[in-house]
Amino acid sequence: MKVALLASTNDPDELACKAARNDYTTEYVADRSFEEVMEPVDGETVEEKKASLIAQLMERGHYGPFEHPNATFAVKGISRVCMAQITRHRHASFDVQSLRYTVPERGSDIREAVVVPPSVEEAGLVDEFLEGCERQFDLYHDLIDEDSPKKYRGDGVTPPEDARFLLPMATKVNMVFTLNARSLMHVADMRAAADAQWEVRELTDRMLELAEDWMPVTFETYREEMLGRKNRLAP
Repeated sequence: MKVALLASTNDPDELACKAARNDYTTEYVADRSFEEVMEPVDGETVEEKKASLIAQLMERGHYGPFEHPNATFAVKGISRVCMAQITRHRHASFDVQSLRYTVPERGSDIREAVVVPPSVEEAGLVDEFLEGCERQFDLYHDLIDEDSPKKYRGDGVTPPEDARFLLPMATKVNMVFTLNARSLMHVADMRAAADAQWEVRELTDRMLELAEDWMPVTFETYREEMLGRKNRLAP
């Protein structure tokens, strides 16, 4: 699995703070510098004020300001199982690699085409697992190949969009998705939890690492103060 931050809002911590301060002042935030907007907030420096305000917002459960900064992630090599889990978060926007058009060619290295769960490796069943996946890929190619044995394809050729029903859930796909900072915190509440499946938990952990570089004050505060609490953030 690879995860990259493809695009993101500039100065996201500052943007969240400006949005929050808008709610508590009669002044128009667009006409004022960030220092002026943050002047009433506790702290000696602008950075201290930023950290103070963000911590207060999370403590009060005021998450609206975190909906303004957005991040787009590119993910490589997750299983269809993991894809199904992460795309249940409907407040994000997704583009997922199509298995109608991009299934690996016959004879490709099956180890590169599927995700092998750690539990399968621990059980010493990797060879059996890969053999099972390869059989499914072979059946797929037999269905769409007009020169394949008739015992698989009957008298006609099956279109790829139907043949893909045979592909294992372990099949790797790539994905691009966009969500705001509040939504990412919700995803982390659900998917970085100890009871989440290992693959989606790994995906979420990598996203959080990238988010801490992108929006450091918010996501460092979130990890230290909010992640793992009983009351999970609603979507």
